[in-house]
Amino acid sequence: MSQSKQRVLIVGGRIENVRKAKEQGHEVVFLQRPELFLAGHAELVDAALLVDYRDWDTLVPLITAAHQVYGFTAAVTTSEAGVEPAARINDLLGLGGVSHEVVLLLRDKLLMRRHLASVAPEITVAAEELDGRESLDRFAAAHGYPFIVKPVDGIASLGLQLVRSEAELDDVWATARELRGVEHQFASAFPIERFVMEEYIDGPEFSVEAFTFAGRHMIVAITEKLTSDNFVELGHVVPARVDPDSARAIEHCVHTFLDAIGLQEGPSHTEVRLSDRGPRVIESHNRPGGDRIRDLVEAAYGFDIERYTVAWAGGTLPEPASRPALRQAAATRFLSAEPGTVTAVEGAETAADHPDVLTVALDIAVGDTVRPLRSSWDRIGQVVAVGPDADAALALSHKTAEAIVVRTEVPADATE
Repeated sequence: MSQSKQRVLIVGGRIENVRKAKEQGHEVVFLQRPELFLAGHAELVDAALLVDYRDWDTLVPLITAAHQVYGFTAAVTTSEAGVEPAARINDLLGLGGVSHEVVLLLRDKLLMRRHLASVAPEITVAAEELDGRESLDRFAAAHGYPFIVKPVDGIASLGLQLVRSEAELDDVWATARELRGVEHQFASAFPIERFVMEEYIDGPEFSVEAFTFAGRHMIVAITEKLTSDNFVELGHVVPARVDPDSARAIEHCVHTFLDAIGLQEGPSHTEVRLSDRGPRVIESHNRPGGDRIRDLVEAAYGFDIERYTVAWAGGTLPEPASRPALRQAAATRFLSAEPGTVTAVEGAETAADHPDVLTVALDIAVGDTVRPLRSSWDRIGQVVAVGPDADAALALSHKTAEAIVVRTEVPADATE
């Protein structure tokens, strides 16, 4: 490796991470699980460590030796599974960046609530750990209905329950017990073990995409959420259709939150509800938003938050003096179908013909199974479109999604 170039360690994430770091002139040491390393990665990276990076005891000696050999100056990631390993690597090697302590405040929803209750109570809600059937009664008596029960370490809305009345408490407790230790596709990284009870936050939901430069938080975009009755996200639109006073309140809430958590560098994706008491934080992550929100932000504002995540520490990108100006609106809608076995997919080939449709992504094919929509992982694809304003972008994304028809059938033995 050349001694004149910056070297970055990228932990997991999509291949665009590596490509963008290389485009910025950086050399890349790539840390990835062996089964996720692709031929395309091999063509781009300067070195690769293929190991389950979630196994810290195995990772410590390997990453220490790799640092001695390659001398990377930062560990970065855009994936949820990578944020904790990246922080621990930076702490271990003294590389700076977001500390493991801060990441734990973001990853552990109960720890986050307890911290905010002590330093920024105006942006949070009451929360307690679910530690037995009786704790549901105590929380309901103290805070009323409805309230939320969700995994402390959960993602993608899996296991989230809205408790509306006393009559539901036995079922909620039974569901929580059933979910503990349940196998799912990301169970090794996000096991469901503990649960938190939280006051329900009413009002519309948004996420705030930001990047922090040495403690200066730059809000890039407010993303409007479209969600199902069980809180699974069905679509997003940038910029959010919200009045200026509400937008300022949401942004102030997120500034307060990021300061309270102690985030000093890098991306953040903070979910907020605009309640009748003002904005309240739902949760946050020190990574770019998923669901192609990073692509919506780039299309709308021209700010590539993914590129900044992997390359900012290398010094080849300028620090923006102010928030980027809005260029156009961008929206995504997720595809859906009736649960069952896929028998046909129609309309996908022509759906992307419109010049303002940027992406048509299908995650299923004939013979695959469409599951009931219980979490984000059950969605079957999405479309991304742009337009002169949020309504136009959202309408085009919806029209495009409606044009893609996924036909399914339920096997005869499944109905017996």
